[in-house]
Amino acid sequence: MTEAVRPGGRRTERRPGRRPGPTETREAILAAARELFAEKGYDGASLRAIARAAGVDPALVHHFFGNKEGVFVQAMRFPVNPEELVPRVQEVPRERLGEALARVFLEIWGDEERRAPILAMLRSAMTNEQAAVMMRQFVSEALFRRVAALHDIPMLRVNAAVGQMIGVALLRYVLKVEPIASATTEELVELLAPTLDRYLAGKTS
Repeated sequence: MTEAVRPGGRRTERRPGRRPGPTETREAILAAARELFAEKGYDGASLRAIARAAGVDPALVHHFFGNKEGVFVQAMRFPVNPEELVPRVQEVPRERLGEALARVFLEIWGDEERRAPILAMLRSAMTNEQAAVMMRQFVSEALFRRVAALHDIPMLRVNAAVGQMIGVALLRYVLKVEPIASATTEELVELLAPTLDRYLAGKTS
């Protein structure tokens, strides 16, 4: 037996190996995940390795976060959760995919609280290769590849469409170039949707 000291100097016995509470366990997992994602990138950090580094059973990682994407979103404070985004794209008919992607993208960038961490990550990725690898792996595997698979679209086309939207977002929210900066969401959706549809047209052979 070991002893724990409570406020006031009173000691109580604590069994060896007693697990910390849910909050402490969750924070330990997140701390371990941040270190492993930074060290090994998104692809190289497995749920089992994160659990081992945090000193917990892998089942607890699943319990708190569901999957590796969930751990990454929470650990890195990534403002886009694939589990929320992908179903919105999945439910859309192929002929309206460009419009749906434009709306979701503008909704995310239009939210200042979500935009700020995205910009911070983009800046880090531009100057830090480790950050670039981690972000590239996550958005490719957890976001782009899943969207491509849902509608049988080649990754090259998906990447081109995303590049188009990022360019518009940078002009609108970072450089604040007019008239894009003051255009309404509907105006931008109408402008972007046909272009995105052209990028996304066609299927793999």
